[in-house]
Amino acid sequence: MSTQTQASSPSRPQQADDEIDLLALFGTLWDAKALIIGITFVFAVFGVAYALLATPIYRANAIVQVEEKSPGLPGMSDITEMFGGESAAVTEIELIKSRTVLGAAVDKLHLDIVIEPNYFPVLGAAIARRFDGLDDEVAKPAMGMNSFAWGGEKLSVSEFNVPNAFFGEEHTLISTGNGHYALYNPDKELILEGVAGERSEAPGYSLFVNTLNANDGTKFSIVRKRRLSAIIDLQENLGASERGKDSGIIALSLEDDTPSHAEDVLNVISQNYLRQNVERQSAEASKSLDFLREQLPSIKQDLEEAERKFNDYQVKVGSVNITAEAEALLDQVVELETSIAELQLQQAELDRKYTRDHPTYQAWREQMAELSKRKDELNQRIKNLPETQQELLGLKRDLEVGTEIYTQLLNNIQELDIVRAGTVGNVRIVDDAAVNVEEPVKPKKPLIVVIATLLGGFLSVALVLVRAALNRGVTNPDDIEAIGLPVYTSVPLSDEQRKLDGLGRRRSTLRKKQKNQHPHDLLAQKNPTDIAIESLRNLRTSLHFAMLEADNNIMMISGPSPNVGKSFISGNLAAVVAQAGQKVLLIDMDLRKGYLHKMFGEEPEGGVSDVLAKRVSVADAIRPTRVGELSFMSRGTIPPNPSELLMSKGLTELLEEVKDQFDLVIVDTPPIMAVTDAAIVGRQCGVTMLVARFGLNPVKELEVTKQRFEQNGIPVKGVVLNAIERRASGYGYGYGYGYGYYHYEYKSDGSK
Repeated sequence: MSTQTQASSPSRPQQADDEIDLLALFGTLWDAKALIIGITFVFAVFGVAYALLATPIYRANAIVQVEEKSPGLPGMSDITEMFGGESAAVTEIELIKSRTVLGAAVDKLHLDIVIEPNYFPVLGAAIARRFDGLDDEVAKPAMGMNSFAWGGEKLSVSEFNVPNAFFGEEHTLISTGNGHYALYNPDKELILEGVAGERSEAPGYSLFVNTLNANDGTKFSIVRKRRLSAIIDLQENLGASERGKDSGIIALSLEDDTPSHAEDVLNVISQNYLRQNVERQSAEASKSLDFLREQLPSIKQDLEEAERKFNDYQVKVGSVNITAEAEALLDQVVELETSIAELQLQQAELDRKYTRDHPTYQAWREQMAELSKRKDELNQRIKNLPETQQELLGLKRDLEVGTEIYTQLLNNIQELDIVRAGTVGNVRIVDDAAVNVEEPVKPKKPLIVVIATLLGGFLSVALVLVRAALNRGVTNPDDIEAIGLPVYTSVPLSDEQRKLDGLGRRRSTLRKKQKNQHPHDLLAQKNPTDIAIESLRNLRTSLHFAMLEADNNIMMISGPSPNVGKSFISGNLAAVVAQAGQKVLLIDMDLRKGYLHKMFGEEPEGGVSDVLAKRVSVADAIRPTRVGELSFMSRGTIPPNPSELLMSKGLTELLEEVKDQFDLVIVDTPPIMAVTDAAIVGRQCGVTMLVARFGLNPVKELEVTKQRFEQNGIPVKGVVLNAIERRASGYGYGYGYGYGYYHYEYKSDGSK
């Protein structure tokens, strides 16, 4: 038994053709149409199966309107309307998705407790969804598998506390019948047992099951998530967007596999947001109200002081009438002073809401500066009045301004008090959450099937093209002749030979799975009209002239690698020549794995190796066949040292003895790239022919094979391209690859 490895060094790659042959490309795809259709069909089936079995996802939708917000203090709208701001809906969307709003929904609906029934793998969930029973009815277990949920099971948990180490870990709750249950930790250890409607406790655990309706033995997966994790998951699943720019209409959406659950969650979120908005508005009114009430005592005191001074002055100087000019100036001053006082009250509100660089604050400062300028102008006009009129005018101005400010402050307090008591916020729910249960948003069944089919088609086409690109086997005889090796004939792949080898469809299918397929019958004898045999008759004619120039009548048939069909060519060529009336001897010199004896129904013993070992004479080793003048010599007993045995002088004696007895001696040898036997035998043969297999042997491999023989002084006469397949792609392939390493294992199998 021996193994020989042959490697060759890399050489320069052949020139690649930059042009794309679309016809050859289409032909390649057409040749693999069965594979493409098969893969596409499989993907389409999987797409249909997924579309039918996937859990449907429903979407709940709700609409919220955000109205324009009123200013905290009367008069603020005059300032804020001067400047545009970002849409209030943008801020409200962030508030909706805040932890405050969503956290309240998590707490109320216990969204941090995730419960999932234990369904039968793959099909269980789809079967359970199709169960159509009464509210409290549970589907009967299929085939007694009561650990799975088959439809109608219900488990509601309002409290589930676990140790910190088990947050996010899957626990198992098993129904034990009549509302009783058993809880197991992730390590499958029993933690506690209880009954629905009662709180159960264990060290580190507490569990309250509201309802449990399931078959005895049904399992549920129950996971306690951290509150923040549940809020984050809800933030990711909650959709919120404004419909139209600055419209103030916010569309909310939430997807879930249970329509009622999606509705409940979205409604709770909407109500929480509305309540939070009302509380926020009420709190703002309360702060403004507290501020005004703090200012009320000092303003009242200022009013009383102004009234006292005015009365004292009148008592002192007696009755003094104000002129018409002074009266007009007084009205203007009172109006200005009142406006300035209102702006001063607004300053505290602005300081609370904005920085001094904010546009609203800048507008307030500009308005205050304008009023102060007008006040200075009026004061200058007042100085032109008589001194008595000036003093009386000042006192009356203080009195009227104080009265106006005090009265307006009381009115504002009453308004804010009413606002605080009846605050409804600037948000209202337009549409409550609703789900279209007849049309789930996922999966989109037609789209999935189309995508799966297209994906299957794309991948199958890509697979065929990649396989074709990686397949460096020669398919065009012109490529072989380009390296100086004439192609004597191209032998089509014989379907008849496949049938003969398979002995029936079933055995043929099994044999196709085998790595090495060897002919067990001689096709030239069984079906001499086969197209492959006709090709060998053409080869017979060509070889007739080639043998005339040879040193002797011995022809060696070899190849670069195993499984190229050397023995098929050798046996059937010998039979074709013998059928033409020539006396032919076929010698199996593959001392390791030769199987030509099977084609003739003979045993391998008593052949070449036995002759070389002097155990059998040449005459005894030559066996007649039922094909004309064809004789046959088997490989013999497998020797431990085939190469050394062939190098002995016995080989020369054998060939010298038989070449004079026959018109043609055909020698079948092992592949040259695997072992050196062919190089040893070829030195004594007049003609050397190579067999290459269509789509298997690269051109570069044939070139290296030719060099290997020539290095040993053996010229190669030509090549037989074997097993040609009918392809739509024709001879359109180019070979733009470099030559790497060829490694073949060629061991004796010891079989007969």
